[in-house]
Parts: sequence; C-alpha cells; structure tokens
Amino acid sequence: MKSTTKRRVLLPLLLVLVICGQSLGLHQYVPSRRARRATLRRTHVRRMRWNPVFRPSHDSLLRQNEEIDRLALPRIQDDAELEQLKADEELVPIVAGQTLRFDPRLDPDRRYCRPWTREFLDDLSEAYYKQFHTQIQVNSAVRTVKGQKKLRRHNRNAAPEKGETASSHLAGITVDIQRRGMSREQVKWMENYMMPLKALALIEPEEERHQWVFHVAVSGHYTDWRESRMLAGETSNEDATVSREIPASLEQQ
Repeated sequence: MKSTTKRRVLLPLLLVLVICGQSLGLHQYVPSRRARRATLRRTHVRRMRWNPVFRPSHDSLLRQNEEIDRLALPRIQDDAELEQLKADEELVPIVAGQTLRFDPRLDPDRRYCRPWTREFLDDLSEAYYKQFHTQIQVNSAVRTVKGQKKLRRHNRNAAPEKGETASSHLAGITVDIQRRGMSREQVKWMENYMMPLKALALIEPEEERHQWVFHVAVSGHYTDWRESRMLAGETSNEDATVSREIPASLEQQ
C-alpha cells in the first residue's frame, strides 16, 4: 500500500521535473551554424592579420638610436627645447594636403619632424595617393622626453624615454603612419615600398601590433639618396622600383 502511495506521489513530481527541464531548455541560447562560422572567420582573420614584414624588435630600436647618435641629434627634453628647434628650422612642419592627413588627436605642436623625414613622407604619400587615390594618415611625429614619460604611464608598449632603446620620436626622425583600416593590398604595397629603402638602411620601419601603425625612423642619408635619384631622372618610388645602388656620397660616410 505504501509503495503504491509513493509511486502516486513520485510520478507527478517526475513529470513536473521533465516539463520544467524542457521549458528551461527552450531558453538556452544555441548559436546557429551561421553564427558559429562568423565567429570562426573573425578569429581566423585576427590570427592572419598579424604577420608583419617589419616585426618590432630590440635590434630595431638599437639601430634607430645608433642613427640618432651618428647624427648627433638631441633627445628633445621639453617644450622649450622643442620650440627652439622649430625656430632654428631643425624641425619642420608636416603639411597636410591632398595626399596626407593627421589623426585629429595629434597636437598641432607635435606635427613636426626632421627635414629628411618630411621628404620621405612627401615621397611616400604622393606615391600612395597615385596608387590608391586616398591619403595616408600621420598619427604621431616628434615627441619630448617629458611627453614620452607621460605616455608610458598608460601605454606599456611605448618605448622608454632614455637609454639605448629610447623612442626615436624624441629626436624627430620618426613618424607613425596609420595602418588600421588599410586593406591587405594597401598594407602589402606599403611593405613593398619600404623594403628596398630598409635594405639601403635609409629607413628603419616597424609594424606595431597594439597601435596598428607603421613606425618609420628615417636616416639622415635619405636626402642625399633622394637628390641622387632626381639627378638621375627618377621621380617615383611607385611599385617599389627603388634603385638598390648606394650613391658614392653615402658609401664614403
């Protein structure tokens, strides 16, 4: 009798549990096949994108600082020193126009660089515009030691403000060019453009991962090389057709 009573009580309870379980199951989110595929594609793209030709390295930072030392350039300490270099025309303004724009967040007082760095930017932006009919964007140029210290407080990836691997922005030879938003074709074009220049030690480029920029330090030899090309009647670096011959004036230095 007792067993019969237990069965009568347990069976309704089990039935209630089954119904509730099914009801709860209706509210569980199960991604569709399309959603799962989209997630996999996004993961694959993120993994594929980071395969730079110019990978940042300790040795690259050393080379950038060796060039600064070779040129005997100061690491600009503060705004007063920065303004004096502008007044002496040791630093020149980067000019926005049809082929080049700035990140709006870049302080106008920091839109300066060394003359040979501006020449590199002029050549690059002109060739890029001719190829893609769009501008390159400069995100960063000259910095001060004081500003770099402040930057490092909230950006652990920023180079130090002193030492053998200090940021080359402090000497005004370096610019950061926006990489985010470029198509794969555009990134490849930029890499092909810069590879011969790097082979000639005229630039030292890095493709930064966290900021998604081309960080490019430009050698003081760039002006001599550029003038030698102009004398030879070459006016474009488009499609990476950079002459690999080093002018005699550079070989003697």
